[in-house]
Amino acid sequence: MSKKVLSAFVFLLLVVTSGLAQGGKVTLLNASYDPTRELYQDYNAAFAKYWKGKTGQTVEVQQSHGGSSKQARAVIDGLEADVVTLALAYDVDAISEKANLLPKNWQSRLPNNSSPYTSTIIFLVRKGNPKGIKDWDDLVRPGVSVITPNPKTSGGARWNYLGAWGYALKKSGGNDANAKDFISRLYKNVPVLDSGARGATTTFVERGIGDVLIAWENEVLLGANDLGKDKFEIVIPSVSILCEPTVSVVDKVVDKRGTRAVAQAYLEYLYSPEGQEIAAKRYYRPRSDAVAKKYSAQFPKIKLFTLAEIAGDWQKAQKTHFADEGVFDQVYQPN
Repeated sequence: MSKKVLSAFVFLLLVVTSGLAQGGKVTLLNASYDPTRELYQDYNAAFAKYWKGKTGQTVEVQQSHGGSSKQARAVIDGLEADVVTLALAYDVDAISEKANLLPKNWQSRLPNNSSPYTSTIIFLVRKGNPKGIKDWDDLVRPGVSVITPNPKTSGGARWNYLGAWGYALKKSGGNDANAKDFISRLYKNVPVLDSGARGATTTFVERGIGDVLIAWENEVLLGANDLGKDKFEIVIPSVSILCEPTVSVVDKVVDKRGTRAVAQAYLEYLYSPEGQEIAAKRYYRPRSDAVAKKYSAQFPKIKLFTLAEIAGDWQKAQKTHFADEGVFDQVYQPN
């Protein structure tokens, strides 16, 4: 064994043992995006029970929630999150590139490109669907008020935008100009841009603003099933985008705090049968085929396209659509 490998092994051993020796208790901070509150409330309790049984150590997981990009910025600016569970890979890439807190290859460290569950984008409307919303085209009709958050700060909003872009692009046979025009007309119908997905849901559900909410499938199912079946209806568009939220350990934080072992286990447990079932119960699409089959009835059948099909990778999508002077800045005119 080389001195370099031996040193790395001794360091890791010290990290693990120090974490286990702190009074039998360890605290993690999970910086997550807006709509995952209920998911991680359930998951954190399950993981704490699992970890206690495996190691005898008590683990407390604290949560920080907000728009995905705002959360990434907070970590970059010094929020000491042990793990991030964000809406899209670009936000985790930003933490790597701008703060060097984790390696560039972070996505290769867990299965499915570090995406333990998926989602998509669908619509929520008022009971009776008074505006007759059936598909993406209906969102650009005059007189239809659309609620969606700000793609500058919200990962969910970027998935919403790309769902609309992909629909228009495919309908026009790949014509970027037509897709840009569609996006322009869509955002003319948006009266307010909340900073995150949960804020947009609150605007639509609790404040009663808007005719249709574009949102994560899990957020729409939560709104329809848990917040008022007598008040809302779900609308499934003809096509939508496959959304892949991603997770990562924040290496420099866990090494500083001595929490690497428990933080890594925390993310790995998301892929376990229990972790996958918790995700499914909170309306996220599980990666596990067995769990997906068990919960298949609760997820709408919908044709999905991928980010790669309509915008390339996240670096290209960000530069084209969401960076300063990108397509969104070109088309969005605040009301």
